[in-house]
Amino acid sequence: MVTGDLDAQPLLAVRGIVKEFPGARALDGVDLDVAPGEVHCLLGQNGAGKSTLIKILSGAHQPTEGEVLLDGEVVTIPHPVAGLRLGIATIYQELDVVDGLTVAENVFLGHELATAGFSRRREAARRTRELLTSLGHPEIPPHREVARLSAAGKQIVSMARALSHDARVIVMDEPSAVLDAEEAENLFRVVEGITARGVAVVYISHRLEEIRRVGDRITVLKDGRTVARNLPATTPTSELIRLMTGRAVEYAFPARPGVAAGAPVVLDVAGLGLGRTFRDVDLQVRAGEILGLAGLVGSGRSEILETIYGARRATAGTVTVNGRRLRPGAVDAAVAAGVGLCPEERKSQGLLLAEPVYRNITLSTFARFARGGVLDERAERRAAQEQVAALDLRPAQVGREARTLSGGNQQKALLARWLVHGCDVLLLDEPTRGVDVGARAEIYGLVRRLADAGAAIVVVSSEIPEVLGLADRVLVVADGRVVHSTDAGAIDEHRVLDLVMEGSAA
Repeated sequence: MVTGDLDAQPLLAVRGIVKEFPGARALDGVDLDVAPGEVHCLLGQNGAGKSTLIKILSGAHQPTEGEVLLDGEVVTIPHPVAGLRLGIATIYQELDVVDGLTVAENVFLGHELATAGFSRRREAARRTRELLTSLGHPEIPPHREVARLSAAGKQIVSMARALSHDARVIVMDEPSAVLDAEEAENLFRVVEGITARGVAVVYISHRLEEIRRVGDRITVLKDGRTVARNLPATTPTSELIRLMTGRAVEYAFPARPGVAAGAPVVLDVAGLGLGRTFRDVDLQVRAGEILGLAGLVGSGRSEILETIYGARRATAGTVTVNGRRLRPGAVDAAVAAGVGLCPEERKSQGLLLAEPVYRNITLSTFARFARGGVLDERAERRAAQEQVAALDLRPAQVGREARTLSGGNQQKALLARWLVHGCDVLLLDEPTRGVDVGARAEIYGLVRRLADAGAAIVVVSSEIPEVLGLADRVLVVADGRVVHSTDAGAIDEHRVLDLVMEGSAA
């Protein structure tokens, strides 16, 4: 894919970057070279330092030691606006759009088009339309409020904002995480078009198959250090995993023992509907069973989980747990009945980022730790510390703010919450999004162990192989309807996609 000369002077270079925080060294000598027109992939486990590095490149953090160079010249990036002026734009994994503004207002946020103090809205709309068309999404109206867009649509708006700055270097942090297969393929075509114009792309992804598809070279971080530089994108998966983890990891799904004969139905959903979002959803999950929901982004998968949990009020149908019918739209009733949800957007929907890790873990079980109406913080910490040790959550300091954890460890904190609570039904929406290959294998094993202990589990994932590999049984969802139900071993990825497209066409 690369159109530039990899042996020429790099467009962007990082030399010996160190970043220290109170009590921790997040980066300990990182080196990176990115050529014009190159897609340079940055790999590493959660907590390896990738997020800290891109925050330094964007100007959100300042390095303790080391240098950043553009065209061979040392540059200082004191804040994000300075980074954009230098031509470095960042597209973050977590959506950074403002829901209350229009698409065009988001695209030009911070560098609004104006003359003599008056906004040039028509010009902003025209240029936004051009950017969206170049990204393959001309159907998104510039005047639409961003809150009305899907997660995939919001990601496209975030990309258009980066392109609006005429960036020379674009850092993409898990850009395909909220995209379905077709949208991800369109993203790759967009990246090819960007690099053909000489723009350098730093691409971060935990999906190793994407690295093969889109990347030119690879740099690997581990424990805040560069452990391998400028590897070819064809480097064997086993070698990349060894570099990231320091050990060999068997990237495989746990064995499916099968649901025990006569296992009781724990979760029974009948005729569930939510306006025009989805309708007539019937599903049953037995103790010890993992049910997977496969389908495209926007098919209604996430909304089904949220409605079962009570975060959305059903307009039709019933949800029954262990024979007890739940009140529609009542999260408290669902939690009391033993239902837990790990939502798709963990930062905005699942975690209290400013609160300590232990408080996030005990959030749904406060009554257990109350003494005379006052929370027993020591008991909270003890319970949280047990789960932190069991899940190998790093760093293992339960007093740290949740915002300081990497994405994979934030996901572990959410799972720890429901382990403390003791769920009969666990709803997992994109449980391994943004999670490195080592932690992913750990999460798969944990989900299987929870099922083996008798929990009824429902998993939603944009990665069809993940649904098929983890689940015992699969429902295929298209346009808000369940179009197929089968044992996971009786269907493959191609057939799922056929069913999805058939359902969408219908």
